[in-house]
Amino acid sequence: MPPSSRSNPPPSPDRHPEPATSAPKRQRRIQSVEVGMRVLQALTEQRRPLPLKELAQLADMPPGKAHPYLVSFMAAGMAKQSPLTGHYELGPGALQMGLAALQQLDPLTEASQEAALLAARADLSVALAVWGQLGPTVVRLDEPRYPLHVNLRVGTVMSLFNTITGRVFAAYLPEKMVRTMLEDEHRRVVGGSSASFDAPEVRQMLDEIRATGMGRGLSMPQPGVNTLCAPVFDAAGQIALVMTMIGPHGVFNAEIDSPAGRMLREHADAVSRRLGAR
Repeated sequence: MPPSSRSNPPPSPDRHPEPATSAPKRQRRIQSVEVGMRVLQALTEQRRPLPLKELAQLADMPPGKAHPYLVSFMAAGMAKQSPLTGHYELGPGALQMGLAALQQLDPLTEASQEAALLAARADLSVALAVWGQLGPTVVRLDEPRYPLHVNLRVGTVMSLFNTITGRVFAAYLPEKMVRTMLEDEHRRVVGGSSASFDAPEVRQMLDEIRATGMGRGLSMPQPGVNTLCAPVFDAAGQIALVMTMIGPHGVFNAEIDSPAGRMLREHADAVSRRLGAR
């Protein structure tokens, strides 16, 4: 019997061959843009006008290569050159871009991911507190696999001097603001005024927090619970929030230079950098 002259039917249009690999597609990059950004990065990090030779050295390229990038950046307003010294610095376009980026930043949004990562790494509770109308207020709480039973919830207002979180705020906020809040807190809790801010031991406590960049509490404010706190700063150098690590006394080594302390500092600093702090 002669072979059939009919051809095989075409494949169904809704059937597609399986891809040979599931590896993600590599996105196209423009190398010249990445190279040129090293010039802007050097100007950003130094924060001062730079001569061409020094700028090129910081950008890791010869001056003859850095100069065309600078010409293009000046045409776009991203850089400018002093007519007196010939030094280069960031231009008005870079300022507008930086201000626009800062306006889009939300400290709590930037800190939330770092807080979750820190809680997972350390297997400890991590709280974020901002300065509220009544004082330091917890706005996020990430708990470990085995939650620590402490009187701490989202919305909790923390004492200014009787908690480590409050003390860190007191160390970095303007003195007038701290005095006013301390008086209000004392009036609500005890009644009458308080002069504790001027006590020598209080001044020493705040100086130690500024010197180490962190606050530390053993069995405070709750017995058997240790605390480490680190401030997060914004682009203006002002305290934006406090990241607090909490754990049981027998498990959590609440030393500033301990592995947990270094992790806390690392994550708090990462948030500060994203907010524009140096």
